[in-house]
Amino acid sequence: MSHIVSIQTEVRDPVAIRYACDRLRLPKPVFGKTKLFSQSATGWAVQLPDWRYPIVCDVATAKIAFDNYEGRWGDRAHLNRFLQRYATEKAKLEAVKQGHSVIEQTLDDGCVKLTVNVRGTL
Repeated sequence: MSHIVSIQTEVRDPVAIRYACDRLRLPKPVFGKTKLFSQSATGWAVQLPDWRYPIVCDVATAKIAFDNYEGRWGDRAHLNRFLQRYATEKAKLEAVKQGHSVIEQTLDDGCVKLTVNVRGTL
């Protein structure tokens, strides 16, 4: 039996952040206080392609701090790709933690389809 699930992403897992960065070939995330344009943020800093300042993921609150100056300092599409990859990696980690296997497929429209095979079923 198949089920369709919608996920609202809350960035709370440093391991999934690192896996998302690896899959997107981004620099490793760095924990600490990071300077943005007019403020600082503490959390896991992720440098997205062609962004002037990194995004900062606070895993305690699931908030992401960033300053892309309404797209002038960074294309929002890169943030969306990171969030999609984070959600994919987090879902895979949780499925494997529960003893399930996962098959990942990227669809023509860029969406990611995960098939979770629950132990004892086909």
